[in-house]
Amino acid sequence: MSDSRTLPVPDGLDGMRVDAGLAKLLGLSRTVIAALTESGDVLLDGQPAGKSDRLMAGSWLEVTLPEPDRPVEVKAIPVAGLVILHQDDDVVVVDKPVGVAAHPSPGWSGPTVIGGLAAAGIRVSTSGAAERQGVVHRLDVGTTGVMVVAKSEHAYTVLKRAFKERTVEKRYHALVQGHPDPSLGTIDAPIDRHPRHDYKWAVVAGGKPSITHYETIEAFRAASLMDVHLETGRTHQIRVHFSALRHPCVGDLTYGADPVLAKRLGLSRQWLHARSLGFHHPSDGQWVEFTSDYPADLAAALAVLEADY
Repeated sequence: MSDSRTLPVPDGLDGMRVDAGLAKLLGLSRTVIAALTESGDVLLDGQPAGKSDRLMAGSWLEVTLPEPDRPVEVKAIPVAGLVILHQDDDVVVVDKPVGVAAHPSPGWSGPTVIGGLAAAGIRVSTSGAAERQGVVHRLDVGTTGVMVVAKSEHAYTVLKRAFKERTVEKRYHALVQGHPDPSLGTIDAPIDRHPRHDYKWAVVAGGKPSITHYETIEAFRAASLMDVHLETGRTHQIRVHFSALRHPCVGDLTYGADPVLAKRLGLSRQWLHARSLGFHHPSDGQWVEFTSDYPADLAAALAVLEADY
């Protein structure tokens, strides 16, 4: 059963693209809005609207929404390489391997951290959406390293607040092309959906505030190993910020990395690793920190660079 809505365009959306404006207005993704425009389910003053058409304050929008999708089922499937670094009554900390999503989502049929924990008999918090229960932060499918999942409802509430208030210490190691100048600094640039490609993100005026601190650990001939501290946690933040500096993560072809260098180093994904994660433990407030070693593919790429240095 569909849901039809008629509403005026508010002043704050005047001049925005239909997909961007409706995404803000309805809380849907631009990809979903684009599909609705293609199927003729978005009318602007009675006329079919394209996703790139501009909104005008006071105009009338008619949107026909499809029946909501049913929650994606969490399947208890063992995940090869998923290592439990720590577990207690409140949290479970894992070392996530490459090719594993944090949780199930539409269009993803591969392994997930939540499914792997379920297969190991580990019960997590029931807080959050059905397919994301216990998930307080995420790592990209192609990013490895430390991730914490809440087991108790109390831990979920405390950790969600900690990530929102930025009291969590998230450190990544990233191998980026070339040599960023200065060798340590801060990237303060807003991030939002890429204006032309919905599958990736970009530095966009008016995007969400995004702050990345970095310091060079070691400089090689073709690349630099960076210690990265995230002040905010936007989707693809490190990848987008270093790409904007023209120093993309090695192997990150989506954001402009050199495929020749990636092949030489044997990389089929971005060289990006969640090295450590520190937070105040939900049970007693004591500071705890967990560290992950480099997985085999990232360590091998470094070895090639060191031999070439």
